Amino acid sequence: MHAKGKRFVVVLAHPLKNSLCAHLASLTASLITDAGHDLRIVDLYERDFDPRLTSSERRSYYAEHDASAVAEDAEALRTADVLVLIFPTWWFGPPAILKGWIDRVFAPGIAYDHTPDFGRMIPKLTQLQSCFAITTLGSPWWIDWFIMFRPVRRILSRAIIGTCAPKARFSMVSLYNAENIAAGKLATFERLLTQKLQILI
Repeated sequence: MHAKGKRFVVVLAHPLKNSLCAHLASLTASLITDAGHDLRIVDLYERDFDPRLTSSERRSYYAEHDASAVAEDAEALRTADVLVLIFPTWWFGPPAILKGWIDRVFAPGIAYDHTPDFGRMIPKLTQLQSCFAITTLGSPWWIDWFIMFRPVRRILSRAIIGTCAPKARFSMVSLYNAENIAAGKLATFERLLTQKLQILI
């Protein structure tokens, strides 16, 4: 591995192999590996990941948390220097499979610890330097920004990364009107994505 190598974990959440998200994941993976970094791809649909929090996981949430069913993902998250999330935005939220991955993997003892009085969470993802979200939306940009106030960005940056890895840098790029994307617009977005990734690699 390159001397400056970082551990990248790329989480892809789209059911179609020929989707824009899959295409952007492939581009992202190429840029990361070409720069000499360690890359782990977590394709949630390919793995048929179960997004449902199990009864054992929920029962142990405020005790010694049982994360045995997601141990591999938990270890990947703990040791990641950079986390990349690639997903479509559906109904102004992440796909259920990605939300479930976050529910089960960003768990006590992994991403954070409870305080004795169950007050403010204690972050545990001290290794994480950056989180980069890449999403596609069918809607135009102005609805996301001015009508919905960018809910996905706020949840990821403040509630999840801001809580569990407050020192990590969060960034996000959104491809709007993605259901009828022109080749030129896609090429422009790919250049933007490349520029953002260059900062991380």
